[in-house]
Amino acid sequence: MSAARRSRLSTKRKFVADGVFYSELNELLTRELAEDGYAGVEVRTTPHRTEIIIRATRTQNVLGEKGQRIRELTSVVQKRFDFADGAVELYAERVQNRGLCAQAQAESLKFKLLGGLAVRRACYGVVRFVMEASAKGCEVIVTGKLRGQRAKGMKFGDGYMIKTGHAGQVYTDTAVRHVLMRQGVIGIKVQIMLPHDPKGIQGPKIPLDDVVTIMEPKEEIDPAVLLAQQAAAQSASMMAPPVMEGMAPPDAMGAPVEDPNAAAGF
Repeated sequence: MSAARRSRLSTKRKFVADGVFYSELNELLTRELAEDGYAGVEVRTTPHRTEIIIRATRTQNVLGEKGQRIRELTSVVQKRFDFADGAVELYAERVQNRGLCAQAQAESLKFKLLGGLAVRRACYGVVRFVMEASAKGCEVIVTGKLRGQRAKGMKFGDGYMIKTGHAGQVYTDTAVRHVLMRQGVIGIKVQIMLPHDPKGIQGPKIPLDDVVTIMEPKEEIDPAVLLAQQAAAQSASMMAPPVMEGMAPPDAMGAPVEDPNAAAGF
């Protein structure tokens, strides 16, 4: 949608239009970049242009030879969504750890099944790879006509998985894919429980609610030592000579006084 039309929209319609734009763009890139490890897209809108960051495991394939493929994708997005010339830019970003990316693992499992690998072996391979990538937990659900004419569902999991509450939204990465097999459509759902990362690179910065960190206690001073220190300070103050008001301390009284006339040369 062009910037001129978007500026005339009401707030409610703008949110709906942005959601539809993201959904269509994600669907387009999912179909186009499936074999290149597509792992999601991020849209950043600035006053001058719209930046689209494509996350993938093989960014070189997304860019193409001398950047030809990314230019073709930019042209397709510009024409489809009615952007002005130079108003949209596409960038490719490499996924740091593909073992913690649910979309990359769902695509991997999809191509394994299309290649004829057994369902159980393919799913256990994905679960093992995810857990070796320092994930807290992983769950893979496959449904459809797996063997024979009767459709059924199989669930493979390992580790720790939170599905409800705010932690379920923040810590769980989910991806769903449909595999068009000869016998019918098979559905894939991959869920990965991300680890806690204070830097926010591998996982969320926010710690889990039920994680309790016990701090090391501070060193306590022995009461006998504290009383001895107080008594020593009190005895030292009692032995010091009293200073009357208007009088200089003993050290100042004993010091020689310099004559100002002698200092001036008179």
